[in-house]
Amino acid sequence: MTDLSDVAAALRRIDPDRRHGRVVAVRGALIAVEGLMGAARIGSRIRIQSPAGPVEAEVTGLERSVAHCLPFSDPQGIASGAHADLIAGQFTLRPSDQWLGRIVDGLGRPIDARGPLPPGGQPMPIKAPPPPASARSRVGAKLETGVTALDLFAPLCRGQRLGLFAGSGVGKSTLLSMLARWTACDVAVIGLIGERGRELGDFVADDLGADGLQRSVVVCATSDEPALMRRQAAWTTLAIAEYFRDRGRNVLCLMDSVTRFAMAQREIGLTGGEPPTTKGYTPTVFAELPRLLERAGPGLPGQGSITGLFTVLVDGDDHNEPIADAVRGILDGHIVITRRIAERGRYPAIDVLKSVSRTLPQAHDAEQNRCRDAARQLLLTYGDMEEMIRLGAYRHGTDPQVDSAMLRAPQIEALLHQPRHEPRRAAEAFAALAKLLEEPDGDPL
Repeated sequence: MTDLSDVAAALRRIDPDRRHGRVVAVRGALIAVEGLMGAARIGSRIRIQSPAGPVEAEVTGLERSVAHCLPFSDPQGIASGAHADLIAGQFTLRPSDQWLGRIVDGLGRPIDARGPLPPGGQPMPIKAPPPPASARSRVGAKLETGVTALDLFAPLCRGQRLGLFAGSGVGKSTLLSMLARWTACDVAVIGLIGERGRELGDFVADDLGADGLQRSVVVCATSDEPALMRRQAAWTTLAIAEYFRDRGRNVLCLMDSVTRFAMAQREIGLTGGEPPTTKGYTPTVFAELPRLLERAGPGLPGQGSITGLFTVLVDGDDHNEPIADAVRGILDGHIVITRRIAERGRYPAIDVLKSVSRTLPQAHDAEQNRCRDAARQLLLTYGDMEEMIRLGAYRHGTDPQVDSAMLRAPQIEALLHQPRHEPRRAAEAFAALAKLLEEPDGDPL
């Protein structure tokens, strides 16, 4: 008769099948799965069975024999002891040119009721490193955006990354829609991250239109979706843009908004036990932001480029809050949209004195830079004296420079005002500005 101790020793030598586990705890959105020790990795995919159907999740933390997972959909119905399967491989996409004109979710699945996406080529990771810094091409030529305030004062170049910084309700999404329609590119990849659900239909029908959609791929994860899906949608947006860039296309990547990505990452970090730091944001938020944003920009020689426009929702109109401050240090320029200008009725409400493009002065020629600098000086002078002028404390003729600013600053403001459906060529805008600056001074009163 075989000694039971020998049987036990033999059983311990058998490598167990670690492809299957079971749920041992559910705490809010965090699901603890046991039985995958040695097989589950950070980023591994898990499929958990529930009465409502399988729920896909991702491993976000490991603790001894337990894998901590977050779901991509509502975990309602998952019970303790539920069966969990480890899915081989990491998350990948198979984009193709047939994706143009389609709307997908954060996992690259179609949500536009137009049937399944055709199979693409080689799988590519959703989360990929940026091209090596030493091998990347340089930022390319200037792009016309059709937005006068940008083309005059903060030009956009091919492969550049600009941030649009604004509080809520001052025209950030409207400006983004203008740029989506008018900026010259081969392909547009648009990520709507954590925004209102109703905005998707409005954006596609009113802002993009049929022609704009045909050259675009839209990735959408609304505010009611789990944090993991919102974060994944941002990575998917960049992955699709990288696919077209690698095939020589000049891609315009629009993301609304980076702040929602950071909030999703904060939620994931806090659920996993990370310590909160500035305004509750966890350390991984500030680690993930550059990893996301650096994926945009010029590609390697022979490839295309990704011109990135990323919106940042500043908390309480504080443009120095943690996310705005971190993003501003990563990108190649920032466009500031202020409530004060919006309340005056001038749209887009871009504050040209606070907006910066790091491709200047090279992006403009000498004459354009002269006009831009002269106009900025007039606006700055008027801004410094505006309170005294409104109170009647300034007397005309005291300072010729102030007199000139009183005359021309309102004219420059009128030039910058632009209806959302009326693009304007940069050459026409510069000609109008030059003419305005050359007119003789008169009495502004």
